[in-house]
Amino acid sequence: MRLWDSARGGVFPLEVGPVVTMYSCGITPYDSAHLGHAFVYLTFDILQRRLRDAGHETRCVRNVTDVDDDILRKARELGVHYLDLAAQEISKFDRDMGLLNLLPVFSEPRATSAIPEILTLIGKTFDKGYAYEIEGHVFFEVKKFARFGQVSHASREEMILLAAQHGGKPDDPRKRDPLDFVLWQPSLDDEPSWESRWGAGRPGWHIECSALALRELGETLDVHGGGRDLAFPHHECEAAQSESVTGAPFVKTWLHVGLVGLDGIKMSKSLGNLVFVDQLASQSEPAAVRLALLQHHYRGDWQWRNADLEEAQSRLATWRSTMSSGRGSDVVEEVRRALDDDLDTPTALKAIDSAAQSGFNVTKAASLLGITL
Repeated sequence: MRLWDSARGGVFPLEVGPVVTMYSCGITPYDSAHLGHAFVYLTFDILQRRLRDAGHETRCVRNVTDVDDDILRKARELGVHYLDLAAQEISKFDRDMGLLNLLPVFSEPRATSAIPEILTLIGKTFDKGYAYEIEGHVFFEVKKFARFGQVSHASREEMILLAAQHGGKPDDPRKRDPLDFVLWQPSLDDEPSWESRWGAGRPGWHIECSALALRELGETLDVHGGGRDLAFPHHECEAAQSESVTGAPFVKTWLHVGLVGLDGIKMSKSLGNLVFVDQLASQSEPAAVRLALLQHHYRGDWQWRNADLEEAQSRLATWRSTMSSGRGSDVVEEVRRALDDDLDTPTALKAIDSAAQSGFNVTKAASLLGITL
C-alpha cells in the first residue's frame, strides 16, 4: 500500500508491521457531527478494512475532546453541564457512525480521562526547557523546537493567520512568540478545573491528543491524521510537543482528508452550512450515504450535491442485481489494487461498476468497501 504523507509531500509505501497503529482526531461533542467529519472517519475505516484484508491487525484510536473552549462555551449558552452536553452529542455521533457501518475503533478515550497523563507530559516538556509559565499559563516555546513546521510546511505568516483563526491568540501579550501555544491555562470561574504545579486550570487543545496517543499507542504512530484543516495548528503542535519529550518521530505517515463544502463554502459549525448523516439516511438507505462519500477521493476537497445520493442509490441497485449470479471475476483484486494506490475509492467503484454491468457477482468486492448488498 502507498499513501500520501503530508509531511513529506508525496506518496510513499506504508511500511508497517503486523500491528498497525492509527490515531484519528475525533469530535468535540458540542454539536452534531456533519458530513465533513463523517468523510474523515470513513477514510480511516477504509484504510482499516484494507489493512485487515491484507492480514494486519489495526488499532485505531479516535479521541473525544470533551473539554475545550468550544464545548465549554456551548454548555454555558445552553445552561447545562459540559459533560452532559458531551454525553448527548457522543450518543448521536455513535448512532451516525453506526449508520455508516464504520468498524468499532480500538479505543475512543476522552480528554478528561487523561488529565494525569497530560500533566505529566506538560511537566516533561517544561523540564526539558521547551515550555515556560506566566500567570498560570504554560506555553510551548516554538523557537526551541527546530522542526516546527515539519507537518504543514506553512510560512510564518500563514501560521500566525491560521493560529488566530483556530483560537490560538497570537496577540496574547504573555507569549514570547505569537506562535507559542497553550499547554495549560487557568480556568474561568464556571469552567472545570484541575490542580497542577502551575496552579488550578485546564489543558490546552493540542496537548490532549499527544497525551492520549502516547498513552494508547506508544511513542511513534504508523498513521495519524484528520481533516486537512487540522494540519496547522493542531497536528503541527502535537508533533512538536510529543517529539520534544520522547526524542522519537511522532508519526510515520500524516494522513489529511479533504474538506467537504456546501454551495461553494466549507461546511463548519460556525457557519451552520451543514449536512448531517442522519438527515441523509432518512432520505435514502445508509449504505447509499456511505457509497456517496466513497465516490470522492479522500484527499480532494469537494462539494456535496443531493444528486450524489441519487447516483449512489442507483449504483447500489446495479450491484445488487448481480447477487444471484454465480459468475466470479477478479474485481476484488482490482479493488485491492485501487485501495493500495493511496485509497483510490473512485477507481475501486468504477471497477465494481464494470464487473456488475458485465453480470459478475460483486458482493465480495462491495464488502471490502464496507457495503453490504
